[in-house]
Amino acid sequence: MRLLGEHVAIGILGLGTVGSGVVRMVHGHQEELQHKVGCKVVVEKVLVQDLEKERRVSPKQEWLTLDPDDVLSNPNIDVVIEVMGGIGLARKYILQALNNGKHVITANKDLMALHGAELLKTAADNGCDLFYEASVAGGIPIIRALKEGLASDRITKMMGIVNGTTNYILTKMDKQQLSFQDVLKEAQELGFAEADPTSDVEGLDAARKMAILSTLGFSMNIHLDDVDVKGITGVTKEDIDYARQFGYTIKLIGNARKDDGKVEVSVEPTLLPDTHPLSSVHNEYNAVYIYGEAVGETMFFGPGAGELPTATSVVSDLVAVIRNMRLGVNGKNDVAPQYEKQLKPLDEIHGKFYYRLHIKDEAGTFSVLASLFAENGVSLEKLLQNPTSSKGTVEVVIVTHGTTKQRDSLVYSQLLKSDAVYGIESHFRVEGVSA
Repeated sequence: MRLLGEHVAIGILGLGTVGSGVVRMVHGHQEELQHKVGCKVVVEKVLVQDLEKERRVSPKQEWLTLDPDDVLSNPNIDVVIEVMGGIGLARKYILQALNNGKHVITANKDLMALHGAELLKTAADNGCDLFYEASVAGGIPIIRALKEGLASDRITKMMGIVNGTTNYILTKMDKQQLSFQDVLKEAQELGFAEADPTSDVEGLDAARKMAILSTLGFSMNIHLDDVDVKGITGVTKEDIDYARQFGYTIKLIGNARKDDGKVEVSVEPTLLPDTHPLSSVHNEYNAVYIYGEAVGETMFFGPGAGELPTATSVVSDLVAVIRNMRLGVNGKNDVAPQYEKQLKPLDEIHGKFYYRLHIKDEAGTFSVLASLFAENGVSLEKLLQNPTSSKGTVEVVIVTHGTTKQRDSLVYSQLLKSDAVYGIESHFRVEGVSA
């Protein structure tokens, strides 16, 4: 590998939004980069799909290539930056780069959630760095905070708004009293939501990020399949209104907790007290709230996506890689998870729960309802009744006291079978004041 006295050459896989931001920052911040790393940083090659396409930046024509080997097998390139997205090709290219002795930086949350352990092992085996700060929460340096800033602490809880699209939708539904579909359409028109928003609104994007954070925070291999996922498509204006009446705000929350060596990880619409720090995070912004045994409560807030915020995390990783090159410690940063994975059973997962029910409007129905909850050891903290437009039906909104997920699941299944209940319109988790 070239001596750092000359320069460090990078190859970029992809020149979309984030790739353009990386090129813009490498050139626009060249003076600052040279001061921080002690040498020039130059773009050697960029893999694209179309050589003639109009782009956000104006790259030199000699940079562009359609052949991945011009990046992955190029002896002049020291660091490969993967910002092309997807899983199959990205995994193949990153493995090839690492096996060719090149350091890799990726913004690919999907890939790291599914194949992170394999890629990190390959990097270590080849004495290479593999950094992925931009894979979670865009411009927020949460990965580095867990790996370095909070490395001496024991992390017991992490809660996060880690998907800007869903936070934008829920914010607009709350502030402008609009329906989910109306806000989704607006978000798509403004570019905050994809044409196919499934990954965002069904919680899959957030789940991948929570798998990454949980693996780091708890030093335990947490897979995507270990995350209990529920999206926001079932959240209605009515739910937001009722939540407000009770003093809550509805957010899509990634929730990870560790107790006695066992963990729970979920992504789901959650009623947060208005006093909770995450309740004040609006629009497309992200935030991650962390509780450590020593440090107590901390929160990291900032833009969760976008060209330059995400590129900032990528280029920060680039600075870290080059500093490691100068120190000769590449490939020695990541430590394998310390603990065997232990997931909490349902009877060890605790919380309060929100129900919105349509029930029969007749004498004795409330008694049946109260008995059903009581028989399963679940008490009621809040209860509200309103008429509906359907004759003989009333809407009942309930927030339970703290219980276990197992007991809540029994209540839910019995409500579905009860003759007194016409339908469970909504069912969400309720969070306490602190994490």
